[in-house]
Amino acid sequence: MSLLAPQLQALAELAAHDGHMTRAAAALGVPQSSMSRRIHALETDLRTPLLVHSGRTVRLTPAGEALAVRIREPLHELALAIDAVVGTGDGEHGTVRFGFPLTMGSGHLPDLLSAFRRAYPGITVTLKQGHGSELVRDLGTGALDLAVTIPPPERLPHTVIGSQEILAVLPRTHALAGAQRIRLARLRSETFIANPPDYHLRGTTERWCAAAGFTPEIAVEVTEFATIRELIARGLGVALLPHDDRAPSGVVEVPLAGEHRRAVALARATATLAPATRHLHDFVLSH
Repeated sequence: MSLLAPQLQALAELAAHDGHMTRAAAALGVPQSSMSRRIHALETDLRTPLLVHSGRTVRLTPAGEALAVRIREPLHELALAIDAVVGTGDGEHGTVRFGFPLTMGSGHLPDLLSAFRRAYPGITVTLKQGHGSELVRDLGTGALDLAVTIPPPERLPHTVIGSQEILAVLPRTHALAGAQRIRLARLRSETFIANPPDYHLRGTTERWCAAAGFTPEIAVEVTEFATIRELIARGLGVALLPHDDRAPSGVVEVPLAGEHRRAVALARATATLAPATRHLHDFVLSH
């Protein structure tokens, strides 16, 4: 293992950077030529092709992808063991790569991260905001250490930390804007604005509408939730979205009758956490 560790680390980084040799080399702090030599040496030692070269692009073979997944956890454990022996894993310093959903850019989560920064000034938290499947993928490749995900990931260690209510977001001039609560079926004739199909909230919207007896007419697809609200404020449609403190004055949020919530989880890339990552993990759970 000790002889193969640098080679395996190179493969793991290459997988984490989607086959981008230059970025993987930069992450390891080695020249690109060293990355290439390490991968080639690993292929020679294992007598198994791990990469496919196509022009300037590189991708992992199925064997390479399978090996990268299997070695990520042992390499992480090895790094933690070395940190413990040499005394660098004190947890008061270090970097944590943290992801969170597009729907949580305001409110409680930014406040929590600010409080964590005050409590642990020596820990750097690098942030990535993305939709659920992207965050889960980055956890799976090791590009993120922790992430708040909606819904909880099936194949990664996680803790459910709460739920997110989904509301009907309407133009302020809408006939139902003053309602205390509405049944989703009353929106069957409305034009909907939604995320692209690969977003979890899009699939959730379609399932809930189907359960209410109709297929939503989705006229516009938008990735950014703030843009969806701006379009609603201009009367271009309605949407199902979580609450946002920054919503424009031209929209109203009306609760839906029944249970319309999504589970929220704090997910981990690995079962064992580095000390700095453990501090952020426990801080989020306790708050």
